[in-house]
Amino acid sequence: MAQKVVVKMMTMIDDKTKQKAIGAVADVSGVDSIAADTKEQKLTIIGEMDTIAIAKKLKKIGKIIIISVGPAKEENKEEKKSNGQKKC
Repeated sequence: MAQKVVVKMMTMIDDKTKQKAIGAVADVSGVDSIAADTKEQKLTIIGEMDTIAIAKKLKKIGKIIIISVGPAKEENKEEKKSNGQKKC
């Protein structure tokens, strides 16, 4: 089952560091998608991968804080609920 990992990188302040972080995470097997936000310094990774492997890769670039790890399908459940309400 796919999981969603949200990581805050304290050193992701410019595009150069953002590209390094995306490149490091892309090397981990099982990653489906990567989204980076430099304003909030957050990196969101979705896929069937090892969270520890992601943390090890990102620690080589800078200090990280793992914000959340959970299932990636929460968004679909919310969409189904809203679609069900429209039918009533």
